[in-house]
Amino acid sequence: MLSLRRSLLVSGHLLLGTSMLIATLASGQPSASDEHGFPPLQTDVMVPDLNAIESGPAGTAPAGYATLPSGPAVDTPSRPIAPAIVQGPPEPIAPPPVDHLRVSLDWYPSPRHAALYVAQARDMFRHRGLRVEIATPADPEVPAKLLADSRVDLALTRQPLLHLLVDEGLPLIRVASLVSVPLDALIVSRESGIESLSQLEGKRIGHADRDGEQILLPAMLAGAKLTLDDLDTPNVHYRLEEAVREGRVDGVIGGNRHLLPRSLANDGTATRSFPIEDHGVPLHDGLILVANREELRQRRDAIRRFIAALEEATAWILEHPRDSWQLLIATEPTLDTPVNRDAWPEIRARLTLTPSALSQGRYHAFEHFLEEQGLAEGQHKVSRLAVDISAPAP
Repeated sequence: MLSLRRSLLVSGHLLLGTSMLIATLASGQPSASDEHGFPPLQTDVMVPDLNAIESGPAGTAPAGYATLPSGPAVDTPSRPIAPAIVQGPPEPIAPPPVDHLRVSLDWYPSPRHAALYVAQARDMFRHRGLRVEIATPADPEVPAKLLADSRVDLALTRQPLLHLLVDEGLPLIRVASLVSVPLDALIVSRESGIESLSQLEGKRIGHADRDGEQILLPAMLAGAKLTLDDLDTPNVHYRLEEAVREGRVDGVIGGNRHLLPRSLANDGTATRSFPIEDHGVPLHDGLILVANREELRQRRDAIRRFIAALEEATAWILEHPRDSWQLLIATEPTLDTPVNRDAWPEIRARLTLTPSALSQGRYHAFEHFLEEQGLAEGQHKVSRLAVDISAPAP
């Protein structure tokens, strides 16, 4: 368009210059254009109307007009200049889709759930296009049932319980490990006089979880040449601390070794702990994240992003031990207790840095252990129990 303007101006100059030259020759006076090649100053130059040119007497444009290069708009009476830019705000950009994940804890909030709360507080889920809802179950046995029924997307549990539930036919599969070492222990009151497992005969050992009664305690008793028939094993319904403190049981199986003894000690009850991995139970993951195996394919990408956020959160926790505790209790105030505060360094040190990493040998060995102890019939393939969600989909 700029070239067109210049071409028209030059044409105007030539027409005007020619007219002036003819007038000058006729008058015999020299012209300014003779000396410099330009019309005199203050000369008005008129740009012809393009429509008039196009619709000349012969109905055709001047020779060469059609081949003039394009340029900026020319403001003529019949062709006013059109705006060269869009007037008004741009169209809004649609936000990326957000995936909603419902996550059920295994029980009430605990420091072992730190990665979940830190990832939520630091927007690590949101930055990955996730909206995460964390729910606390009214009954610790409910999460697995809700997950199998597709009423939640993910649930927390323990590896021994996963083996038991899969053996019963529930479509559950491990997708991450938040704590890769056992957290439970057999915890007994010192007043019970129990100093070794062989002294459990005739005692009352309470339990709350099915895996505690059906897997952990039988395996520990086997090393002491005892069976469940040699002692009383009441269900204390997740009131482990109250049952020991009130003397209704001599001890409990499945209590958190970092929390329960401290809590009882604050109430004046001294205890003795027997770590389960030191007494016949294979090393296993103490806290895992499970998904519904039948829905894993369509939820795989969202779950992968969820676990990536947990990994980022865990790394931040380990690098910022003090700040992470302050953030944790600000996000979930119920965690701010003396027991949790004292146990935080030990629990923090046991958080898994690579949650998606899978030790297939560990899950295979636990299946072998269950079959050998007569606690399960046959063995399941590891692929039915656990998956490395970070690996390419099959």
